[in-house]
Amino acid sequence: MRYRVVMMTVLLAAVTYLDRVCIGVLAPKIMADLNLDQMQMSYVFSSFTFAYALFEIPTAAWADRIGSRPVLARIVAWWSSFTIITAAVWSYSSLLVIRFLFGAGEAGAWPNAARVFSRWVPRQERGFVQGIFFAGAHLSGGLTPGLVIYLSQYLHWRAIFLVFGITGFAWAGFWYFWFRDEPRDKPGIDPAEAAHIERFRGLPAAHANNNWRAVFRLPSIIPLCMMYIANTYGFYFVITWLPTYLQKGRGFNTADIAIFAGLPLVLSVVADLSGGVVTDFLTKRFGLSIGRAGLGAVGYFLAAIAMFVAARTLDGYAAAYLIATSLAFSMFTLAPSWAICLDLGKSNAAVLAATMNTAGQIGGFLSPIVLAYLVQRYGDWNLPLDVMAGLYAMATLSWLLIAYQLSANKSDPAATIS
Repeated sequence: MRYRVVMMTVLLAAVTYLDRVCIGVLAPKIMADLNLDQMQMSYVFSSFTFAYALFEIPTAAWADRIGSRPVLARIVAWWSSFTIITAAVWSYSSLLVIRFLFGAGEAGAWPNAARVFSRWVPRQERGFVQGIFFAGAHLSGGLTPGLVIYLSQYLHWRAIFLVFGITGFAWAGFWYFWFRDEPRDKPGIDPAEAAHIERFRGLPAAHANNNWRAVFRLPSIIPLCMMYIANTYGFYFVITWLPTYLQKGRGFNTADIAIFAGLPLVLSVVADLSGGVVTDFLTKRFGLSIGRAGLGAVGYFLAAIAMFVAARTLDGYAAAYLIATSLAFSMFTLAPSWAICLDLGKSNAAVLAATMNTAGQIGGFLSPIVLAYLVQRYGDWNLPLDVMAGLYAMATLSWLLIAYQLSANKSDPAATIS
């Protein structure tokens, strides 16, 4: 039963990225239709992220009070509604407001998924499960550019938002009537499986009474947040400006854009799954300092090198492959990133994951704006790649600091997983 629950969250992740990625591919058509310039479109991208950051922690705290079953159903119904409403925009200001409300509604989706895993997945399986979850998201995101370009041959960009918005309502309805927050409450579950999950999930018996504010006293929370700023910054480049970068910065045609705009997320599917397997294996043998933090540092170090080289290569295809490889290395760290939130956050996993993800939205908010400013100011489409390389280097140092804190704090009950 727990694997069925995981597959439902994978479908959630897929719908999330379907709706997020499509606007980046449709940006040139939207800009032409609404007469928007590059800076205005960057603010449209960032309005979503700003709202997402504002409502992320409150939504996660709400789920810790009433459960992920009703909260996730509300989240998906809300963002699906505003995906559809996006089709009705008539001006720059209306698009800003609708994207802001879209972000406010979607906030908390992934921390709620983390909360589901903290209740339904034993500790020794969490890295792999997180890898599967992100693989579903990235596969959907990687295929979306090609799907959107194909649909654009037959549908207006407004109609595409209508089609994509409908898919979420089916998921939300099924989730609410099928899912239960606690394994023991799920009709049809084998009692032995429910007992196994509850024995090995690592939650205190009185988890419902824990103080969620305790997560802010964890020593690793600041470097955890700094690390995730880099991750989200690079990700938002891919789902917002990458198609335009390939067109204007590298001279790619429409067919090439359909392939290479999705390639970073397609490669990330492999990175997600392998990161999940490797982090669980290393954590079982060596503990969190190596299995989570050390692995994260390696991933970001390789991401920084690939992005740095991409900014300096003259061959457009080589640059596109290197950007995709860099993004994949950064996504290799997602499983350890979110799994360590479950390891350290325990019954408050949703709030810790939301805090990390909220910090990440700072990177997501700045990414489209910084790129638009740098290109407008210096006329260099490769300069934003250097910024991402520097952020990945910062993330490497952040993970090394977390590794040091975990190895030094032997009294931390989450320092190792048996």
